[in-house]
Amino acid sequence: MQLSDRQRLSYLYMREGWRRFSRRLALGRISAMRFSGSAPDRLIVAPTDLHPADSFAGEEITAGRFPLAGRVLECDGESPFALELPSEEFANRLHSFGWLRHMRLVDPEKAALTTRFIVGDWLQSHGRVIGGLAWRPDVTAQRIIAWLSHSPVVLKDADYPFYRRFLKSLAFQVRYLRHVADTTRDGEPRLRVRIALAMASIAMPTSASKMRKAARNLDEELDRQILPDGGHCSRNPRAALDLLLDLLPLRQTYVNLGHDMPSQLIPCIDRIFPALRFFRHQGGELALFNGATYTLANELMSVLRYDETGGAPFKALPSINYDRLAVKETVVLMDTGVPKSVDLSATAAAGTLSIEMSSGRNRFIVNSGRPRFAGDAMRQMARMTAAHSVATLNDTSSSRISSSRFLGPIIIGGVGKVEVSRSERESGADGITASHDGYLKRFGLLYERDIFVAASGNEIRGRERFFKAGHPGVPVERGVAVVRFHIHPSIQLYNASENETRLVAPDGEAWALTCLDVAVEEEDDVFFADPSGVRASRQLTLTMPLAEVPEVQWSLVRRR
Repeated sequence: MQLSDRQRLSYLYMREGWRRFSRRLALGRISAMRFSGSAPDRLIVAPTDLHPADSFAGEEITAGRFPLAGRVLECDGESPFALELPSEEFANRLHSFGWLRHMRLVDPEKAALTTRFIVGDWLQSHGRVIGGLAWRPDVTAQRIIAWLSHSPVVLKDADYPFYRRFLKSLAFQVRYLRHVADTTRDGEPRLRVRIALAMASIAMPTSASKMRKAARNLDEELDRQILPDGGHCSRNPRAALDLLLDLLPLRQTYVNLGHDMPSQLIPCIDRIFPALRFFRHQGGELALFNGATYTLANELMSVLRYDETGGAPFKALPSINYDRLAVKETVVLMDTGVPKSVDLSATAAAGTLSIEMSSGRNRFIVNSGRPRFAGDAMRQMARMTAAHSVATLNDTSSSRISSSRFLGPIIIGGVGKVEVSRSERESGADGITASHDGYLKRFGLLYERDIFVAASGNEIRGRERFFKAGHPGVPVERGVAVVRFHIHPSIQLYNASENETRLVAPDGEAWALTCLDVAVEEEDDVFFADPSGVRASRQLTLTMPLAEVPEVQWSLVRRR
């Protein structure tokens, strides 16, 4: 039986209320005394950090300026924890201490003095009272990993009292994290907590039973979150990269110390690599679906050099529901799924059936992506259907995102069913037809998209149509649909005619978008996922007054 919207909302409110009550019950009264205990007398190993480091950022930090999350904080000789921080994301980056990696590339003496001063102040200002952003489970997990990995920088020439305070705080944070692990928000944050606890169990002296338990808990989370096709349950292509940057050093640390490996660690890593290559355009960038933001080339290469799985990318990822059409140098990726759960939908986008298209090293059609450092309003805007290369109906997103502060920005309705069929051909051509019901309840219409890539790789044909469920031949009386093609900012647009626009890449490669049913219109756009920040760009649109034009056909043809 299908729930009405009101019943579904009531259920979600009761569910969230019970979750919060259960979390409070599980945590009880959090106090520093509750997690007190003995401290280790040493660290066994400093795990490798694969994240790229920046010597300029390291020099800036030693000079008293923190360049984090797209902002710069001038400290003027004070600790950054004594100042008002520019944004929540800045605070997240500061308290997670990932910036310690940059200190490896500056003068060792300066790096040691600077990091000891800042870590010491954190111990004094935040290490004694549990609460706030600094003690969110995912932030604590990142901090534990960073402190372990960069302990040689922090502890270089440290006196004994600082050394003991540092180790005591690490042990305290690990005990706290063990207690809150099960109540951590589902998805990447919870898995990172389990990674941090497994890493701490082998990098710090601990009992064999705690080491086995940490490995067992990590196994369970890996098995649950890394799906059979290698995709992460969040359906975010970037999540696989971020997790590998932690899982690969963890694997190597187990190997170096000769400990028994968690049974799921290597199989999950081996599954992730092909999924990561599935989302990779030939120019090296990852596709921008479901919360993904830009990926720097050195970030991706830092993990792909460990890839021993080989082989061509898969044609589909059936567990997380994506399809890939690849003919010669032409690649089209399509999102053919929905969020795996309500909890995981908090960062998912309303981009079902959206596409990205690249040729050679150039991305031509993209989604707008997620802004890494922008405020919440802009992040929510990036989740709308209009921020994706797909059709919208009556300026409405295909999935509805909650605006309730109590529920959070979860998806509360819209697309519930996606039907997909592939049409691979012996000649080498490839095609896909997919439809979704995101507009069925509100407007009584289904949306279908057909994408075909010719065997030459030089032509892509598309068809967009809206029709009544169960009555595909009955005319549509009302409604206006807009098909959007978001153009990568590096691409130049040239209007050849009312029905044709040329897309020209920096290296001269050109494609022409043509539609004979309606005009191809060029409009202002915003590209959220640029390394420099939110950036102006352009989009091409096809406007369909459905009473007159319920279906359009378009083509992209390589011109040279």
